[in-house]
Amino acid sequence: MFIAPSLLAAHPGRLEAEAEAAIQAGADWLHVDIMDGHFVPAISMGPRLIKALHDAEPAVPLDVHLMVSSPAQFIADCVNWGAASLTVHYETCHHLHGVLQQIRSLGCKAGVALNPHTPTNVLQCLLGDLDTVLLMAVNPGFGGQRFIPFTLEKIRQLSNLRDGSSGYFLISVDGGVGISNAALIREAGADVLIAGSAVFGSDDYSQAIEQLRGKQTVTK
Repeated sequence: MFIAPSLLAAHPGRLEAEAEAAIQAGADWLHVDIMDGHFVPAISMGPRLIKALHDAEPAVPLDVHLMVSSPAQFIADCVNWGAASLTVHYETCHHLHGVLQQIRSLGCKAGVALNPHTPTNVLQCLLGDLDTVLLMAVNPGFGGQRFIPFTLEKIRQLSNLRDGSSGYFLISVDGGVGISNAALIREAGADVLIAGSAVFGSDDYSQAIEQLRGKQTVTK
């Protein structure tokens, strides 16, 4: 089980310190959302932030999620500036296989994100080309949404697809992930929990990460 705190929920004026605190608390990855104001309404961190975080020599990989309408134009910069894994949206790629090959040709791990309404079987022919599949458990670009319960079924569907394929990829879940539902998400078959406010909104990052991982009992 990998825990990837989302820097979108960190204090914007203290990103480097927040990133370091999450790493010290036991984060496995740091999740970076890049939004263009077109595919999603919000505008957030650009590729230069990846470089700034990478130059700070983080001890964990930078997991970059391109929530943009034209991901191909961002790929080279993101990889060159330090992304260890790069996830594009199925909904934005007319030639998805080619985009995945472009990412991998640059020595970066490649992932695909699916919006809540997108079925998992659209990836049937691409399973061998994926390192990660990210399931959005909320509609992308809007903060404060609740976890969509049907995501649990999509995790199980994706796990079954993986078991029946010759490839192997990690199943990642993003949106509304918290300590109250982490166990259900893990049990459904997820490998990576992307959590924003569950970590950066807590008083104890280390405790929050351990609870998300399932290694510490949640006290009421």
